[in-house]
Amino acid sequence: MPDNEFHKGTIAIKNGKITNDIQNINNDDTEIINSENLYVIPGLTDIHFHGCKGHDFCEGTREAFHAITDYQAVNGITTICPATMTLPENELTRIMKAAKSFSEESPSLIGINLEGPFISQKKKGAQNPKYITPPDVNMLRRLQDESGGLIKIATVAPETEGAMKFIREAKEIAKISIAHTACNYETAKKAFTEGAEHVTHLFNAMNPINHREPGPVIAALDDDNAEIEIICDGVHIHPAVIRSTMKSFGSDRVIFISDSLEAAGMQDGYYTLGGQKVIKKGRIATLEDGVTIAGSVTNLMECMRLAVREMNIRLEDAVKCSAVNPVKSIGLEDFYGFIKEGRTANLSMLDKELNLVCVVNRGKIIFRRKD
Repeated sequence: MPDNEFHKGTIAIKNGKITNDIQNINNDDTEIINSENLYVIPGLTDIHFHGCKGHDFCEGTREAFHAITDYQAVNGITTICPATMTLPENELTRIMKAAKSFSEESPSLIGINLEGPFISQKKKGAQNPKYITPPDVNMLRRLQDESGGLIKIATVAPETEGAMKFIREAKEIAKISIAHTACNYETAKKAFTEGAEHVTHLFNAMNPINHREPGPVIAALDDDNAEIEIICDGVHIHPAVIRSTMKSFGSDRVIFISDSLEAAGMQDGYYTLGGQKVIKKGRIATLEDGVTIAGSVTNLMECMRLAVREMNIRLEDAVKCSAVNPVKSIGLEDFYGFIKEGRTANLSMLDKELNLVCVVNRGKIIFRRKD
């Protein structure tokens, strides 16, 4: 599916990778999967979520990492770039070290999204205000070294003191995203000029569009190099706004994310996010105030499905925003996100209602629906 369209054909896998050399596949060690009448898509990549199945990425434990990667994989999200919370440097350092160690044995963990701590107090959202700190490129360097280069995206509020200098220097370390920001149009525009290329969960934790004060959303739209994340959980953003955003930015610049927390895949109850208590009730998770939305309780496959079923987004575009654009954003498109020669054989098979039928992870079947 290199052209982001569906075609009938045969997919062959050899040594965990997709191959065009069908003739030399060893028939004695081959399993044939009948995917007739199914959609076969690349494994999805979530570049912004915090946890699931009762665990948070910031726990920094092998138990948490295994629970998170296993849950994501059987839901068709075969590669992940989880997000940190706003925490003190010593805690972030611990997480970076643990993630580096885990990534050496688990190829599913392909990056880290450093969402805090260089954000705005005014637009902190569900981040812990105690640990918000001014932009510090040396801290970012230290954390990147401890992670072994796993930090792919680093967030900054561009109106904070020293932010523009941070962007100029930090863009050589990781992709810079603007987020959790009270900045105006002009400041956001300057941030993109200085080297920011990404916007974290567009619309959320930032100033809205106003016809006299257009804010960071329109600044991103005006910059052809700016890509955007958007949460398609049916809670954070109205479906009409999702459709409008897709039309305005175009499918090449939109990245679907789940922004899920540890309550994803769990029953209603009390959970935590960045050390703060969270209440999950149905499809919504909030802080104890009952108002502040604290991430989502879904996963990226469900978000993609919602985008098609309830938001009238074309399936091909939804797949592009969930599988292709995320890996392009973090520079790993030569390995993932496409069904073509040489790419890792991460695949999901969906029925006509977009329900998951089978998941292949690095050439191995890890989930098959029992009909």
